[in-house]
Amino acid sequence: MTFLQFYGGVGEVGGNKILLEDEGVKIWLDFGQSFKMGGDYFTGWLQPRSQNGLGDYFEFDLLPKLKGLYAEHLLEGTSLKYEEPRFDAVFISHAHFDHVSHMCFIDPIIPTYCGSGTKLFLEASEEAGLGTDYGAHNYRTFRTGFKIKLDGLELTPIHVDHSIPASYGFIIETSSGMVVYTGDLRAHGPKHEMTEDFIKAAVEAEPVALISEGTRMDVNEKRKNLSENEVLKGVEEILDRIEASSLSVLYTHNSRDTDRFSTFYKAAESYGRCLVISPRFAYLLLKLVKDEHLNLPDPFSDDLIRVYYRRKKSGKYSETDYYEWERIFWEKKITAKEIRKHPGKYMMDLGFYNFTELIDIRPKPGSPFIYSMSEPFDESNIEDQILHNWLDHFGLRYYQLHASGHMSRKELEEMILRINPKTVYPVHTENPELFRRFYDNIVIPKKGRKYTLI
Repeated sequence: MTFLQFYGGVGEVGGNKILLEDEGVKIWLDFGQSFKMGGDYFTGWLQPRSQNGLGDYFEFDLLPKLKGLYAEHLLEGTSLKYEEPRFDAVFISHAHFDHVSHMCFIDPIIPTYCGSGTKLFLEASEEAGLGTDYGAHNYRTFRTGFKIKLDGLELTPIHVDHSIPASYGFIIETSSGMVVYTGDLRAHGPKHEMTEDFIKAAVEAEPVALISEGTRMDVNEKRKNLSENEVLKGVEEILDRIEASSLSVLYTHNSRDTDRFSTFYKAAESYGRCLVISPRFAYLLLKLVKDEHLNLPDPFSDDLIRVYYRRKKSGKYSETDYYEWERIFWEKKITAKEIRKHPGKYMMDLGFYNFTELIDIRPKPGSPFIYSMSEPFDESNIEDQILHNWLDHFGLRYYQLHASGHMSRKELEEMILRINPKTVYPVHTENPELFRRFYDNIVIPKKGRKYTLI
């Protein structure tokens, strides 16, 4: 028999932790942290204590208290005693925080399967000073179409288009029939044909269960459903308006969205500007160019790319002020002084937490700031207000151009109707009940409850 249990991604966006058991084989589909995890108890600098292992997490039921799952040293001082692993594998759909973050707690003996590109993202996050440590793991990488057998269970990863490369959905052959897990996906991105490959495979599988994301399942979705090409056109229109001026162009996007990076790269190339990126993003590119499937520029050899160094420690741009991994791009260095002197030559990626650099760069009033991320879910979002305070202070013009990494409600409905599964289990959504408006066989998961596939 086959069972499903949902320990995360239930009535919330992100934090997917889905346990599938078939004839004694137990696998996890993702092991991430939701965006609102622990929000009733933790905020800002008030966070679970690392020196208490998993004790603080168990106290507030933020992790499933299961035997044979966690690393031995993290259970010291908790009521859960260490046991040899009772689980056969963890399968990671992609490298976003809300799908991988809690894998750092998992017993390193348990095999972790992920895409080859996902492994590069995880390595870059750990190596580039992000304060990220996923722990030691028995990694086994795959690409689309691989067949992974664990006794009688067979799992096939199929690529999907999402706002990070190396994203996958899974087709799983169990003793009770086929199970399909979407991971996160979209149908309007630059590689939408990959999502179509996945949907076709899911249709052919005739699944008894579809575990589907529903991030944008909302009653009245207000967010624009732009394609990546429409984002590019929007950026080019902004550049057209200021082409005769000497204004700088500032933008920000999710640091793992390489499709969005490529969009700004194309725009910069078309308008004769250099693209200025952070050392951290340059390091990520350096890792990702190893994957020939991604077709990304080498930050060392590409003349269009410059690497921005902010003042640290001595405040005098001394090479010893920077981490070793930052110094490797020293020959590509550009500082606020150069951008301030020749603003019309550059397009600069400036994230919110580096806004103090605006004081040194001093962009001219009227310079565009392109916010290439999704709108905040919460209209009272304090960071959004502070962002606009900074832009107003320097007289910058705000533009919002973003192509979502998730299917719209209409696209989700069309996909599910095409796949026509026996049962749908909505995850990664705050509105799972909306699935019932267009499909009959919906099971809204309850956290920790075991569901039998018949």
